[in-house]
Amino acid sequence: MTSTRYPQRVRNDLRFRELTVLRVERVAAGFQRIVLGGDALEGFSSRGFDDHSKVFFPEPGATFVPPVVTDEGINWGEGVRPQARDYTPLYDEARHELVFDFFVHDGGVASNWALQAKVGDKLTIGGPRGSLVVAEDYAWQLYVCDESGMPALRRRLEAIAKLPVRPEIHAVVTIGDASYKDYLAHLSEFNISWVVGHSEQAVADRLAAFNVPTEDYFIWLTGEGKVVKSLSRQFENDEIDQQLVRASAYWHAK
Repeated sequence: MTSTRYPQRVRNDLRFRELTVLRVERVAAGFQRIVLGGDALEGFSSRGFDDHSKVFFPEPGATFVPPVVTDEGINWGEGVRPQARDYTPLYDEARHELVFDFFVHDGGVASNWALQAKVGDKLTIGGPRGSLVVAEDYAWQLYVCDESGMPALRRRLEAIAKLPVRPEIHAVVTIGDASYKDYLAHLSEFNISWVVGHSEQAVADRLAAFNVPTEDYFIWLTGEGKVVKSLSRQFENDEIDQQLVRASAYWHAK
C-alpha cells in the first residue's frame, strides 16, 4: 500500500448553542429541513462531511437551558436533561445558517419535532466536538448508507461535484421507499445504486461486485450498527488499508 493520504482528525472546542428556526422546508419526500440561525452560530466549525452535532429535544412545554462547559466538565444545571440525537450539520458559511435534514419516520423524537417545528422556535445543539477531514479527491471512492446517512452523503457529493477533476464515485444507498430517491435527485451525475427495501443481502451483493483498487481510495459505510458491522467485513483483508475505511453506526435497532 503506497498511499499515505490518510483522513485527519481535528478537534473543536465544545460549545452548546441555542439557535432559532428561520425556515422549515420539506425538501424531499422523506426529509424535513430545518434552517437555523442566530448570534450563537458565531465560531461554528464543521470540517468533516459526516460530522455529528448533538441535537436536544425537550418535552413539549418544557424549557431547556443549554449546559455550560467548564474546566471541570459540562455543567448540565438543574432539571431534566432532554432526549438528544446526533445529526449531520449542513453549514452554509456564506449565509451564516445551519441546516439539519431530518428523515421523517414514525415514532422518532427528532422526526416528530421537525414535523411540528415553526419559525421562531428554539433548538439547542452541541458540537461537533471534532471532525474527520477526508480528502475529496481520492481517485476511487465508495459510499454505503441508508436514510440516516443520506444527508452526509449529500454533503459529500455536493462538495465533490465542485472539483475540477471528478474522481470515480460509487454509492450504494438502501431505502425503505423509492420516493426517498428525490433527496439526491440533483446529484444524478453520480453513480448511485439504489436498494429499495433494506435488504442487507442485496447490499452485500452489490458491494461484492466492486474491485477496490490497490491505492488512492476511500470507503465509507454507515447505517444500522449490526448491518454496518456485517457489511464492513467484506473490506477487512490484507489488501485493504483499514485507515482508508470508515465504518460507523448511525443508529441501532432495538
